[in-house]
Amino acid sequence: MALILQYINDIHIFMDKYGDPRTNPWFLMSSPFPTLIICLSYICLVKFYGPRFMESRKPYELKNLLVIYNFLQVVFSAWLFYEIGAAGWFTGRYSFQCQPVDHSKSPQTMRMVNACWWYYFSKFTEFFDTIFFVLRKKFDHVSTLHVIHHGVMPMSVWFGVKFTPGGHSTFFGLLNTFVHIIMYSYYMLAAMGPHMRPYLWWKKYLTTLQMVQFVGIMVHAFQLLFIDCDYPRAFVWWIGMHAVMFFFLFRDFYYQSYSKPKVRARSPQPITTEIEELKMPYKNGSLKNGFSNGHTNGLVRARTVLPAGN
Repeated sequence: MALILQYINDIHIFMDKYGDPRTNPWFLMSSPFPTLIICLSYICLVKFYGPRFMESRKPYELKNLLVIYNFLQVVFSAWLFYEIGAAGWFTGRYSFQCQPVDHSKSPQTMRMVNACWWYYFSKFTEFFDTIFFVLRKKFDHVSTLHVIHHGVMPMSVWFGVKFTPGGHSTFFGLLNTFVHIIMYSYYMLAAMGPHMRPYLWWKKYLTTLQMVQFVGIMVHAFQLLFIDCDYPRAFVWWIGMHAVMFFFLFRDFYYQSYSKPKVRARSPQPITTEIEELKMPYKNGSLKNGFSNGHTNGLVRARTVLPAGN
């Protein structure tokens, strides 16, 4: 136990020494453990405790709540996209080839640092995507891809806000928030009801856009392996490899959903005998239509059912 406590203390010392002093006092930023605990709790909730809680319950009707939630996510994502762009990428101050972290406290720089923290916080609000799936008993939507994607992101972004808030890595947030504007718009329309289905033909292209996003992040990050840039090499690998992992996970999802041939196996059906009871109305101890009380109140007949297609 003493070794574990010493290990935790050493981590905190390292974080205080090398972490960005501007974000260190901010909520959830002083230590990685609160974020880690929240992420692990999320995984346990949506994979174990949530399904067990819903096992004997009917799915919740959350139509209005889903529409409101997705609308708010669209607004939140649009604001983050604007802030990250206005603080750097849309101003000409940021270079797509190499952008070191600005450690000053100028208003423009702090605007980007602030946007980085809110982007980190947005990864927690996205947990509700999965929670709503569980409450509606759509357990097939709680896939490995879905849980990994949502469960890993807060912890991944935490390191960026802790050590490199701003600079080259914020391009990831710029692309991701843009994709989320479109993604949550799709979810909002889908939540409105079946009458919106004719307008949702573009789901396949949304998945394609998500894969293009990760390719863009890969190229943008890994280019720093070949050019001289004052940006931590560890974060180049950290961001780039995350993009690689998510690209292949989404590519597999795309293949399973849209490209894999849909083959329906037709197993031979055995010849069976089906007992069919034709119930007759029964009234006052006798059957109508001339049947006496001594007869059964239903006719039983057997018919042979042949295999379909024969």
